[in-house]
Amino acid sequence: MKRLFSPWRKPYIEREKTQEQACVFCLALQQMDGPDNLIVHRGQHAFVMLNRFPYTSGHLMTLPNAHVADLEELTPAARAELFELANTAIGVLRSVYAPGGFNLGANLGAAAGAGIAEHLHLHVLPRWNGDTNFISTLGQTRVLPEELEDTWRRVSAAWPQA
Repeated sequence: MKRLFSPWRKPYIEREKTQEQACVFCLALQQMDGPDNLIVHRGQHAFVMLNRFPYTSGHLMTLPNAHVADLEELTPAARAELFELANTAIGVLRSVYAPGGFNLGANLGAAAGAGIAEHLHLHVLPRWNGDTNFISTLGQTRVLPEELEDTWRRVSAAWPQA
């Protein structure tokens, strides 16, 4: 599968890490919000960021601030905010991209397909009729009509201000 270039990948791989530093989501929380960390919104208990390796343009994730792997580990307030942010994300993506539908879900654990199982994240994925084709299946390549920086700017500009 073809991967997008990530400028922070080399320093991330080569440095010694504690458990929390080893998590790319916790690292993003330590940075200033912008196209480099892809965070579009921070809440009290959870945040929203673009997926660095999106399936479609506008592929967002809602994540707890806490480094936890399972829903049961969240406080009720964090769990509620995680899902409220997913709801807001759907509204923002609807206004920016006018998709035909959405996939909303989480892969809990490596056996369920989680690429980063140690930090819970909920995917909010806009979908269009015909957005999957032979390129994704045979070529193992994703075709995206815009750069991540452009997606970040569009989604951030449309995100409701507190």
